[in-house]
Amino acid sequence: MKTVHIPSLPEQHVKSPKGKYESHYKDVSLALGGVKDTGPWGGGHPFDLQQRRVPPGATVCPLHAHTAQWELFVILAGTATVRTGDDKKTKVSAGDAFVQPPGTAHQITNTGKEDLVFYVIADNLPVDTTYYPDSDKWQMKPQRKLFRMQETSYFDGEE
Repeated sequence: MKTVHIPSLPEQHVKSPKGKYESHYKDVSLALGGVKDTGPWGGGHPFDLQQRRVPPGATVCPLHAHTAQWELFVILAGTATVRTGDDKKTKVSAGDAFVQPPGTAHQITNTGKEDLVFYVIADNLPVDTTYYPDSDKWQMKPQRKLFRMQETSYFDGEE
């Protein structure tokens, strides 16, 4: 059995160009031998576990909704506001847990004065698409390609 000591894992940092979105993360599943964006079908784990740390005032990522993936959040320290696609805002704090099912847009912002720390556990599916309603774009996983769609007919460009 492989074990890791989470406090000892290296922390990665991600920040958007203007700094609105920022967090530090530890890929616990990868440290345990998982394979990025790959589940059991390719030698990875059936779920991914990350520890996220978000500075005060920062937002983890843009409002988004997965079409297939489930995410479970466990707040370890700090306070935050979770915005959902219906523009409802819910306060969460250390000790709280919540689930975001597929199709439910969500976004987490640290609204406290200390770092927000949480675990996110997501099922590791072969394919997922993510919709970003504020910017009207999509992402495909595992390719991690982002695009905007234009509606067309089924046979457009086929004949």
